[in-house]
Amino acid sequence: MAGNSFGQFFKLTSFGESHGKAVGGVIEGVMPGLELDMDFIQGELNRRRPGQSAITTPRDEKDKVELLSGVLDGKATGTPIGFVIWNADQRSKDYGNIQDVYRPSHADYTYQSKYGIRDHRGGGRSSARETIARVVAGAIAKLILKKYGVEIAAYTSQVGGIKLEKSYQELDLTKIESNIVRCPDEEVADKMIEYIDQVRRDKDSVGGVITCVVKNAPIGLGEPVFDKFHAQMGKAMLGINAVKGFEYGLGFKATELKGSQHNDEFYMDGDQIRTKTNRSGGVQGGITNGEDVYMNVAFKPIATILKEQNTVNKQGEEIVSTVKGRHDPCVLPRAVPIVEAMAAMVMVDMIYLNKMYS
Repeated sequence: MAGNSFGQFFKLTSFGESHGKAVGGVIEGVMPGLELDMDFIQGELNRRRPGQSAITTPRDEKDKVELLSGVLDGKATGTPIGFVIWNADQRSKDYGNIQDVYRPSHADYTYQSKYGIRDHRGGGRSSARETIARVVAGAIAKLILKKYGVEIAAYTSQVGGIKLEKSYQELDLTKIESNIVRCPDEEVADKMIEYIDQVRRDKDSVGGVITCVVKNAPIGLGEPVFDKFHAQMGKAMLGINAVKGFEYGLGFKATELKGSQHNDEFYMDGDQIRTKTNRSGGVQGGITNGEDVYMNVAFKPIATILKEQNTVNKQGEEIVSTVKGRHDPCVLPRAVPIVEAMAAMVMVDMIYLNKMYS
């Protein structure tokens, strides 16, 4: 199976399945001497781990990371960093009744068709549990980005039809972790939580949007043709489980404007060239211009719901199936650190690429 690595210069290769022994990875491109703050790395994993609130899956995993290589006395040696997170609370028996069933909107049928075999236990490799590896790599990428003053913050901006109407400039992003849905507006957060809980009781699921902001992005990241900055960021976000859409800057709203309304005019801020507005989302011609990079990532309602659904089994018989197991009614709260992790990995990779010109 190909496609298990991400990045060119800062590179993650991940391994593991939802109900296998462990999930882990190998990270290349970490400069020697980098202080690997294990409390910070574990803290990022804690934000993603299951069982952290009433609106997430009750699967009880501590997700304790172990570094296996590439570290000495708390610092990176410059060699590949191997790491592992052991699975501890699998209940593979919950999936015994769907071994030959193709669950609606899951990867079951496509995996079976492509590979001739699939791991039915929790989705195997297609499970979002694989994203643990991304969060570890993203945490290390964030430690690298501190050297450049780059800050990344993501938050839940929409759940179903409940939308946070304020822009990120109007919000206090230090409040993202103040509630279980990770929305920095308490009033809107309460509505989101209530709605997710109702969906959970109805044995259903709901999607939404995560907004991500990158502050202090260096000028000049990205290549003008195939490796545009926003193209690389889009690839990163669209590779996250359940993501259905990506936009940066004004995104699709720009289609409603004229050029005169959308253009970002330049001005001099002391000796620095800036833009009066930032409808471009900090990217012009595929290259960062030094303004804030902001983007929206759309997540579908997860396919695993506890309602009866019509489907087909491996034998080609039309049946009615009910899925068991423990699942998130809404992935957004736990996906916030995943979005941040992928953004951080892209930033480091693009910074390393840019050094080829310096």
